[in-house]
Amino acid sequence: MKKIVVISDTHNNIRALEKIYPVLKESDMVIHCGDGAGDLKYFPDIKEVHFVRGNCDGLNGDELLLNVEDRKILIVHGHNFGVKSTLSRLAEYAKQKGADTVFYGHNHRAEFNEIDGITLINPGNLSKYSVNHSYCYVVINGKKLVYSFVPVGC
Repeated sequence: MKKIVVISDTHNNIRALEKIYPVLKESDMVIHCGDGAGDLKYFPDIKEVHFVRGNCDGLNGDELLLNVEDRKILIVHGHNFGVKSTLSRLAEYAKQKGADTVFYGHNHRAEFNEIDGITLINPGNLSKYSVNHSYCYVVINGKKLVYSFVPVGC
């Protein structure tokens, strides 16, 4: 069983990360879906960190594939897939990569979708430029995935 904190779009809001630091530290893994991907460097004692860069991180096209328990997870920021208007391109790309789960960001909205057998999760954002802030707490046990969006007051 793996406990994972998925965050995105922190945009250098270190204060928000400090608020959730106890959860970050106790989790088995932290995943950052871009736009502030380097923000976790301020917390070097977090066990396992994976991140991709977003459109505001200076590089485009970053992606990562992880095997967690019995799931294959694709991590992207989302800007290269038009996630502000549709998730179908991202779901199709995940299928091509052999992934059954996608963690993504970019649109600053916490959302869960299933498209053609692909689970897509956006944790929301922890940006200082937005009103609603959240992260996603995910537990994976074998093939089973349970998630919860957690609001954060910033």
